Amino acid sequence: MKKYLPIKAGLLALGLLAMNGCAKNKEVDPSITNIAVTNPDFQELEDAAIRGNVAVLLGNKNEDPASGGKFTVFAPTNAAFSRLGLNTAQDLGALQQSFLQSTLYYHVFSGTLAGSALTAGSTSGSALGVTRRIIRRADGTLYVNGSKILGTDVKAANGLIHPIDKVLLATGVDILNSALALQSSKVFVKPELTFLVEAVVYCNLQGALTGSPGSAPLTVFAPTDQAFKDLGVLLGVPLNQPSDIRKLPVATVTAVLLNHVVGGAQGGKFTPELPENTSVASAGGAPVVLGGFQSGVLTVKGASNTVPANMVIPDVQCTNGVVHVIDRVLLP
Repeated sequence: MKKYLPIKAGLLALGLLAMNGCAKNKEVDPSITNIAVTNPDFQELEDAAIRGNVAVLLGNKNEDPASGGKFTVFAPTNAAFSRLGLNTAQDLGALQQSFLQSTLYYHVFSGTLAGSALTAGSTSGSALGVTRRIIRRADGTLYVNGSKILGTDVKAANGLIHPIDKVLLATGVDILNSALALQSSKVFVKPELTFLVEAVVYCNLQGALTGSPGSAPLTVFAPTDQAFKDLGVLLGVPLNQPSDIRKLPVATVTAVLLNHVVGGAQGGKFTPELPENTSVASAGGAPVVLGGFQSGVLTVKGASNTVPANMVIPDVQCTNGVVHVIDRVLLP
């Protein structure tokens, strides 16, 4: 599939722009490429396509015989990239190029996927090979995974564009290996989740995050490295490097880790699917309190936390569930 879907530098910037009406031209629809270069509101997507070296022309028809010559792109706006702290072309240097490229492919569908086909519970494939899920909330708003669909059927000569408010993220591997990818700098140039990985190994919980074929999906709240360092200050036990986790009793660390895992009916949930303003049971048995759904995210609080955690990178799709990276350790 990928050989058909590379997007030449800037192409993915896709006329998300078309939202401005450019693609509604009844006489001659511009190509996705033409739309991409006309609107500065999608500059960061263009910059991402350049850095990601996604090189197949979305300015031409799709060469996949089954596509009808069309592409469909879920296109993040500049504001969507800003939610991840990516505001300029230089900021994109914080991501490994291979991960950025895979992320761009996750936004592309080979063929026509009209807005009328985006029905609640439906799924669609992507050029990455990982499917995406359509979610409709009670208020009628439509989401692809955790990203709100801002509009549909922006027409280009060679396809359709659906603008979205968050960048879609998928790893293509299980939760444990997703964390290991972050820890080993395969996602960000700077390592992340290093304390979490150390804690999981210390408590021998690798199997719990790997899952087995057919096992129920999980929702995991994954604290950042800074979250663990802040916990050390709170406990009066300096946690300056991952190995310092081992200063704490293994039983204590195990209880804390299990407090970040939710299964059962709330396993594998994206942000718009999580039950807001209520509590859910963690794998450790203690409750985890979810705040209101605002701007596409929810706060999360453990029973012993005085301040809730914020989602800093929500809705990361893994093969056995969904990960939401948070800025505070949840205490049972």
